[in-house]
Amino acid sequence: MMFPKALSLKTKLILSFSSIILLGVSLSALAGIVLIGNTVIGQAQDKVRLDLNTAREIYQQEGKMVNNTMYLLAQRYDLTDAVKRGNRRDLIRELRKIKEKEQLDILSVTDLKGRVIIRSRNQASYGDKPYNELIDWVLLNKLPAAATESIPAQELEKEGADLARAARVDMIPTPKARKIKDTVETSGLMIMAASPLFDARGQFIGILYGGKLLNNNHQIVDKVKDIVYKGEKYKGKDIGTTTIFMNDLRIATNVRGTAGARAVGTRVSQEVYDQVLNRGLSWIGRAFVVNDWYRTAYEPIRNINGKIVGILYVGMLEAPYIDLRNRTLALFLVIAGLTVVLLWFSANYLAGRIVGPLKDLVLANSQVAGGDLSVRVQISSKDEIGQLSESFNKMTAELQRTTGEYRALTLTLEQKIRDKTEELKAAQDQLIQTEKLSSLGKMAAGIAHEINNPLTSILINSHLMSEKIKGRSKTKESLQLIIDETSRCSSIVKRLLEFSRQSPPEKKPEDINSLILMLLKLFKNQLLFNRIDLKVNLDKRLPQVVVDANKIKQVFTNILVNAIDAMPQGGTLKVGTGVSSDLRFAEIFFQDNGIGIPKDIVNKVFDPFFTTKGIKGTGLGLAISYGIIQQHNGAIEIINQKTKGVRVLVRLPISDNQ
Repeated sequence: MMFPKALSLKTKLILSFSSIILLGVSLSALAGIVLIGNTVIGQAQDKVRLDLNTAREIYQQEGKMVNNTMYLLAQRYDLTDAVKRGNRRDLIRELRKIKEKEQLDILSVTDLKGRVIIRSRNQASYGDKPYNELIDWVLLNKLPAAATESIPAQELEKEGADLARAARVDMIPTPKARKIKDTVETSGLMIMAASPLFDARGQFIGILYGGKLLNNNHQIVDKVKDIVYKGEKYKGKDIGTTTIFMNDLRIATNVRGTAGARAVGTRVSQEVYDQVLNRGLSWIGRAFVVNDWYRTAYEPIRNINGKIVGILYVGMLEAPYIDLRNRTLALFLVIAGLTVVLLWFSANYLAGRIVGPLKDLVLANSQVAGGDLSVRVQISSKDEIGQLSESFNKMTAELQRTTGEYRALTLTLEQKIRDKTEELKAAQDQLIQTEKLSSLGKMAAGIAHEINNPLTSILINSHLMSEKIKGRSKTKESLQLIIDETSRCSSIVKRLLEFSRQSPPEKKPEDINSLILMLLKLFKNQLLFNRIDLKVNLDKRLPQVVVDANKIKQVFTNILVNAIDAMPQGGTLKVGTGVSSDLRFAEIFFQDNGIGIPKDIVNKVFDPFFTTKGIKGTGLGLAISYGIIQQHNGAIEIINQKTKGVRVLVRLPISDNQ
């Protein structure tokens, strides 16, 4: 880097340091902005994809429930006997009772040729053959089936005029939707099931079919929202929404319009229409839904023959993730700015430390040049500058001693002085260059620290270097320190991975008492060292519990470590087991008389990354423990004692079927 000649050495050093600092921090900030933005938005999109899977399961479960109802009814002798005898009076009475009990919108019976014998909703309408692909499929294959079917308006009228009115949806003009002339939709989308009827001799005699109308029925979409998003809101708006489309028309939704009403009658965008309805592919991405931007997922709904009849949609409000990204980026930039300021002050300080002794040397050199050979510089270090100062002092002392002796040899002495001066200048130049390289090296190390080179690479190379050094040395001890600290960081990362990717438990019957006794043996010395009195009360009648022993030991270990940390001055730890009053759960408790947990944070202890231990804790121990207990269909509870201390109660189902 070239500088004007008039600048001082300190200014040049500071400018050099500042340029490197700004370049490094700028590159780090740019990489951080891109990485944080992509990570936050990517996590939101991944969650929507998983939410779509959950919504599909809930939707399909509704179809299975209708299918199971039809299948079980088809096995009833009184029903098949009434169909065979053509007893419409008994049939209508029984079908109406079943329709009300199962909350079905239609429940009807056909003969063996597919002509309707009786409709429970409209007994006056019969004798026709419904236009319904599901009924045609069952009539052909003689097997029970369930599917989502689009029912024309005239078929709904046959089932009941009130049902046709319930299916009516007025279309609302929607930005970015495809252009159509229709203003109202009279067809209906139904979750249907049909099951063949056989007489006592196994002869096919007809079909029992029923279903639930989805138009203006928000039960399924609200169920998905409650299960997946738990009613969470952001700035007064639902975070998650679900919609069922018939073709591209919203017929059941919890997406709200500008007036706050459900956006029934609005339509999907042309882009999504082409992807999902025309090409039959899922849509995953960012979309403007009615009046807000969402991270969305759409997939086609198909009927019994694979024809696309609708769309299932889930979406999450994008605003919370955008705000989170912006807050994270702002914090990142503030930290980067503070880092620049701190490094600038550090550079200024280091430049002063380097240039200060050199200024003293320059001043002393000027005094010597002026004829004052008694001047000496103070030696404040043993580095290259200190060595240079020492050499200067020796040189001036030698000059002072020899001046009187060799005054007669003035010309020779002047030549020697010139030689010495050149050597001094060369030494000074070498020193400055050395310090520049040293400073650049330190700055490079600082930048490497700031961008956090991958821990795995550090750990591997540290081990390799340690193995190459034989015997004990300070170098090997330093390497071991690197290995230990890197391993600790790796442990933190590992715990993060354990929390986000909890593997399914491998359960088998285990003796909980034996697991506890084994752990307490491992903690025996630690308890003694911390002056903690252990009191154990294990119920010998406790039956074996179906658990993953390793995961449960991890939970108990986290609880024991927290209990020990809560009693820094010693205390009493009580551990016990028992069976719940309803005999369904094994109960394990850990009770200490330590410092306790403040009331205002006791509800946060299971939150990820929440810790009261400062830098000693990661805030993941209890969060992971909570997840493990949930995997076992159990419960974990933290209770503050009236006097002092905490009681942790773990409940595990004795039977794996619970």
